[in-house]
Amino acid sequence: MAVAVLALGLPAGFGSAAFAATEVPFTQQAFDAAQHQGKPILVHITAPWCPYCAKQRPILSSLENEAAFKDLVVYKVDFDTQKDIVRAMGAQKQSTLIVFHGAAEKGRSTGDTDANSIKTLLEKAND
Repeated sequence: MAVAVLALGLPAGFGSAAFAATEVPFTQQAFDAAQHQGKPILVHITAPWCPYCAKQRPILSSLENEAAFKDLVVYKVDFDTQKDIVRAMGAQKQSTLIVFHGAAEKGRSTGDTDANSIKTLLEKAND
């Protein structure tokens, strides 16, 4: 990894983490601010017991580290304990991914565990 980094002319220690999306706890104030600032946003409604969510986690983690998603703000919402947010988002189930660009919802999916279709969904947040 260090050889590839140096070959790009970047300082040693400058790895992919510099490109990582920002994962933050969901608060209405933070979400509203991100929308107002026109940021690309992912809201992941998840549950620790959900098998689809478990399959989504490594896919999302990998995608969030891609340079294309470096500006993405990721909010994880617990399906069981944050019911008010789940309802406000209009989600019916855990494993729901909702993408926004600013205040505009750009797409959503539920139960999707295909890396390519999840990437396509996340790309809509950048539009």
